[in-house]
Order: sequence, then C-alpha cells, then structure tokens
Amino acid sequence: MIVESTTALPQDADADTVVIGVLEGEKVHHDVDGVLNGLVTAGEAKAKHRHLAVAHAGGRRWVLVGLGKRDELDGERVRVAAAAAHGRALELGARRLCWEVPHKVGAEIATAIVEATLLSGYRFERFKSKPSDETKALQALVISAHDDLADVVAEAEIVARAVNAARNLQNTPSNEMAPRHLADAARVLAELDGVTVEIEGRDGLERLGMGSFAAVARGSHEEPALITLRYDGADASGAVLGLVGKAVTFDSGGISIKPANKMFEMKFDMSGGAAVLGAIEAIAELKLPIRVVAVVGATENMPAGNAIKPGDVVTAANGTTIEVINTDAEGRMVLADCLTHAVNEGAERLVDIATLTGSIITALGHTHAGLFANDDDWAEQVEAAASATGEIVWRLPLHDDYAKVLDSETADLMNVNETRKAGSIVAAQFLQRFAADVPWAHLDIAGTAWGAGKPYAPKGGSGWGVRLLVELARSMAR
Repeated sequence: MIVESTTALPQDADADTVVIGVLEGEKVHHDVDGVLNGLVTAGEAKAKHRHLAVAHAGGRRWVLVGLGKRDELDGERVRVAAAAAHGRALELGARRLCWEVPHKVGAEIATAIVEATLLSGYRFERFKSKPSDETKALQALVISAHDDLADVVAEAEIVARAVNAARNLQNTPSNEMAPRHLADAARVLAELDGVTVEIEGRDGLERLGMGSFAAVARGSHEEPALITLRYDGADASGAVLGLVGKAVTFDSGGISIKPANKMFEMKFDMSGGAAVLGAIEAIAELKLPIRVVAVVGATENMPAGNAIKPGDVVTAANGTTIEVINTDAEGRMVLADCLTHAVNEGAERLVDIATLTGSIITALGHTHAGLFANDDDWAEQVEAAASATGEIVWRLPLHDDYAKVLDSETADLMNVNETRKAGSIVAAQFLQRFAADVPWAHLDIAGTAWGAGKPYAPKGGSGWGVRLLVELARSMAR
C-alpha cells in the first residue's frame, strides 16, 4: 500500500473512495452537492463512534464514520474508527482511499489514521496455499489536510510498517522462528544507518557467565541467541535507552510442562523480543537523535534429558544464585541475564518487555499491559508514551513484602513463589534485582501481545509495544 499526503480537498484527491469523520454537532465542511450533510441531517450518518454510512457524489464513494464528540477525540478512538472505515471501504471495492483529517486537530489524529489503515490491512499468509487476492486490498492511502502533513504521514508509515514486521515475527510458527531465525531478522537491521548487531550463542552465554539464561536453553537442541543491537543516532545526546525483550520462541514449560490446551500459542512467547526489533527498525528509520542498546534473549524452553529441573540452582551473570522452583517461570530467568547485560553495555534507562505471566491477564485482561518500575519519574515517562500511542498500561506496586516471598533457603532467591499469589508483582520483584541502580520499567504484555481483539489488530500477533517504545525514544530525543 502506498501512503501519500495532500493539501488538496478530498473531492479533488486521487482516490475512488473518501472517508469523512463525523463529529457531534458539526457539519461536513467540504460537502458535495449537499449530499453528505444531507445524510447527517437525515440521521443516516451519525457521530456515534464507528457508525458508518455510505454515499455516492461527485463521481466518488463517500464513507462517513462517526468519531463522537470533539472534546473526546484522541488517537485511539480514531484508530478504532479508521479500522471500521477501512473494512467498509474494502467491502465497497475501494482501491485508493482518501481520509480527510478533521479540522483543527493535532498531528496525532493523522498519525492514528495512517497506523490504523496499515495495521488493519495486515495479513499473515506466508503458509497459505491460496493467499488472498492482493488486487482486492487497498493500493493507496491518501491523507488530505489543510496543512502539509507529509512528514507526519511518512513517520506514521514507518512506525506502522515496523509494527507489522514485528507481527510477522510473532505469527511465524516456531519451527520457522527458532532463535537462529530471530537472530537473522536482527542481522537485517544492521543494514540501517547507525545500527550494529552482535549475536552470541550457547558458548557466549557461558563465557559471559549467564548461567540463568543458559539453564533455560539447555533443554533445546536449538542454539540460543543473545542478540545485542546498538543504535547511535546522529547528534545524539542524553541518556542511553536500554530495551530488553524476552524471546522464548517456543515455551513448552520445560520439565514443569504446560497443559496441552492452547500450547500452540506459545510461539507468541517471543513477542517482547519482536517488539524490541520492531522498535529498533522504526527508531533507525526515523533517524532519531538518541543512543539505544537493545538486548533480546532468544531460546526455546523444552523438556529434555539435560533440561533444567525443579530444585536446581543456577548462577546469574550478576552473581545472584537462583533456585528453580518451576521451569515454566523461565522468562524472568532469561531476562535477568539480559538486564544485567544491558546495564553492562551502558544502558542508563531500562525498559524490559515480556509475555511474562498469566496472572497479568487475570488482573488486567486484554486492555492494559502491566507496568512496574523502580523510579517514579521514569514510570511517568513510560506511561506518557503509552497514553500517546494507545498502548495503555496500568502501574502495579512493588512493595517490599512481595519480594520476601522469593527468599530461598538454598540460594539467594527462588524463581517463583510457591503460593502463586500476586504472580505478576512477584515476577517484577524478581527482575528488579537485575536492574542494578538504573531507572527501570517492566512491561508485562501477556494479555496484549496477541489475540487482544483490537479492531485494527483483531487476531494473531498485535505488535504491541513497538509504538510505545518508539514514542518513548522520541520523548527522550526531544
């Protein structure tokens, strides 16, 4: 899909179908022969959010979509409405779609329209013997606005395509997305200006003293991959942003094996790593003036004769000894060494992102991701990025009482509390031990990474976190 911008009126744009947002109490500003406002007056077109109406005028199709009240208008409401308009436009046979940006709104709204259209148009059909007919997809999206929004539109396209790239990684089955394949995807990013990539395998983990990460990888024949990416933007200043992603490309649970029901979804346990790779892609293509060190820990978690066992004790890269109570609490063990590695590589602000606990789904469902942080100012900055992108979070506590349940009689700490109470909080408490003194935030995305049912990402991997992390990097580069 080609994405363009224009300052021409929507009726003059090179498009066969035009989308107009209807706001409560407001008329359509660029009407055609009175047809569009006639639909509003007749009640066929309404401001009710996502309500759709269709008209034909001036040799074009017109889709009127409700946006609600102007004072309630934000990016996420527009993304949802734009997804609905995209679906209706395809039903009508649209090939070139023009969206008129509502008058007197910020660039956030144009960004949302571009994102929603590109994300809604995503299809993962790599393994389909008969893929969808591409001629039935949109060929072009044209953004019409009074002001020149070329830069805004171009940046939104970059971010949306990076999200879809992350979704491709997520949706690929684990036999085609083992750690080595994820490493190959990272190597491709080294072609971007300012990006360097280093890959370490099993021997590298041992050399770096990553006994926690290496222990998880032991049960698989697949070579693990410690993926370290650096981005050094031109004229960069300020703190080095550290991004850490969990990338368990298939999680069987190990010796503490998971129930068979829906185990096939455990190909998505690498979603945090996919989000980090997508974020690096977008940050580099946007040429943000910032320095980033990104660490992705990729491995399978499998049951085998040499797999880690409940009761084993391993030593993490920072010297902490860990008693393994449950091998299905493997993500935190991978992240522990990756966080230490990011700090050692110079990260001065940390965010880790992981499909870490089922408990977060119980607590927050599929709407919010869980946020945990050791620094209030840093938490606020992450929350601001979340709100700006519609990838919303809810901060949960890190009270010391939750840390005590990880005390082990055998080692420095256990990898999980046996009672399973406050599971997401306790997991975050575990990770906090490995962030050193660096301002750190943890995003538990188990409820938002796939199958979250967003209108612009209804099924499969959602690419959740790419937009948030890019916005966070933007805020640090300003």
